[in-house]
Amino acid sequence: MSESSHITNAHATGVADSGRWSTKRIAVYALFVALTMVTSFIELPIFPAAPWLKYDPSGIVCLVAGFAFGPAAAAIVSVLGFIPHVFGDPWGSLMAVLVALALSVPASLIYRKVHTRKGATIGILVGAVCAIAIALLGNLVVTPIYAHMTVAQVAALIVPILLPFNVLKMAIHGVVTFLIYKPISNLLDKTGKTAK
Repeated sequence: MSESSHITNAHATGVADSGRWSTKRIAVYALFVALTMVTSFIELPIFPAAPWLKYDPSGIVCLVAGFAFGPAAAAIVSVLGFIPHVFGDPWGSLMAVLVALALSVPASLIYRKVHTRKGATIGILVGAVCAIAIALLGNLVVTPIYAHMTVAQVAALIVPILLPFNVLKMAIHGVVTFLIYKPISNLLDKTGKTAK
């Protein structure tokens, strides 16, 4: 399937079927939400200067969902995927949701308009910039609550710690998503056609 026909034809999963909530559509969304939940619990130190800051790959799932099924899917997966964290860490969960939305929704909106690898690249870059901005602003609000620091003290960490960590995080999200989104989208297409 060409990229141009991919955007005009509905996914066999029913996700793009005139907004109708088919059983297949719900199942695919649920799968992405479950993957986001699972990957959100993976925590890896990736920035030696700040080992307490952990990377989780949930943003990749949100991006792939958005590229495969559009911004509505990106939004749903970004919100529902972090529900398990709400009870133990409500402020952190809210920040995670906002960052995921800022990353995946703009990226999927751009990719929907420019349905090429160039569009995917631009979308990822724009989404990453939005997500980094939200992450930095969120840290100014949330970190003082948890770490008993003043806003000025957190602001002093932006350039040496918070900015490079988030740039590295978004770079990993972007590279992995760029490498896997097309094969996964093609697989979903083929699976849907087989299921007809």
